[in-house]
Amino acid sequence: MKNLFILLLFGISAQSCTSQSQKINAVSFVASGKAVTQHNVTQIKQINVNFAAVMPFGFVSNLDSPRIIHNTDKQWFGETALGVKQYTTLLHENGIAVMIKPQLWIWGGAFTGKLKMTSQEDWITLEDNYRDFIITYATLAQEMNAALFCIGTELEQFIFNRPEYWLKLITEIKQVYKGKLTYAANWDEYKRVSFWRTLDFIGVDGYFPICDAKTPTVTQARLGWQPWKKELASVSKTYNTPILFTEYGYRSVDFSGKEPWRSDPDMPGVNLQGQVNLTQALFQELYPESWFAGGFIWKWFLDDTNSGGLQNKMFTPQNKPVEQLIKNHFFRIN
Repeated sequence: MKNLFILLLFGISAQSCTSQSQKINAVSFVASGKAVTQHNVTQIKQINVNFAAVMPFGFVSNLDSPRIIHNTDKQWFGETALGVKQYTTLLHENGIAVMIKPQLWIWGGAFTGKLKMTSQEDWITLEDNYRDFIITYATLAQEMNAALFCIGTELEQFIFNRPEYWLKLITEIKQVYKGKLTYAANWDEYKRVSFWRTLDFIGVDGYFPICDAKTPTVTQARLGWQPWKKELASVSKTYNTPILFTEYGYRSVDFSGKEPWRSDPDMPGVNLQGQVNLTQALFQELYPESWFAGGFIWKWFLDDTNSGGLQNKMFTPQNKPVEQLIKNHFFRIN
């Protein structure tokens, strides 16, 4: 009954995501080696989220390997089916809706968008492996009454080269999972995805280049959003489907609006104000738009006490000034 309430509360459909009061205000809940506790969930409740992404992982050895290892006892607990079930159960008990978002990790951190086979045999093996991976979690998403399921993340070459496979896979997913579907396309990929008409949200990992300044002002960042807003609105209108940021956020580092997708650790200069200004501009520019359904902040770690902080240069908002901004914004929207 509580999960029916969650679905009714958030009105997750192309028709209902049309006002600020119905936005998805969410964090990407990072998988851990441990079970999630009530304390962990209380931390995200305190910033007024109404949704969280739970992210199991499959592992690939290199960019032309067709084999996916997943749901093994060698993985962290939160990366497995058992972990997803435990995380989702506790989030639901706290009135937080869940997107189950299976992802691939290629050893060495290679970009998943470049995953591409060199033979027909390997393509077929990859397709079979990915089907097993994604159907495992689609089935679990149905069992757990997850409000939203993400069918993949940043797999541009796989999708471009095997479009018929993806249409068939989506049909298979719908046979086992009856909730809402999205795909997490990279910011420079989403316009070329061919299957948006079969999904409920156009998922975008929203790392658009916004401003080249060392510390962008809110005004500069808002100006930088204008061409991207036009493009997003146009794509949404073409498919009559709302845009959902399946990931978004900025690092607390100098020039964080120039190439927001960068995650390498050697970027210089902690810059907390730049992170605040860019996040505020995104809230001001996108949240009022009827075609924008909300999004999932990248990223939130279970160990809140020891995550982020004033000297941290990475994406997490934890224990930084931007955390209060997010808390206030989600409170107003809710």
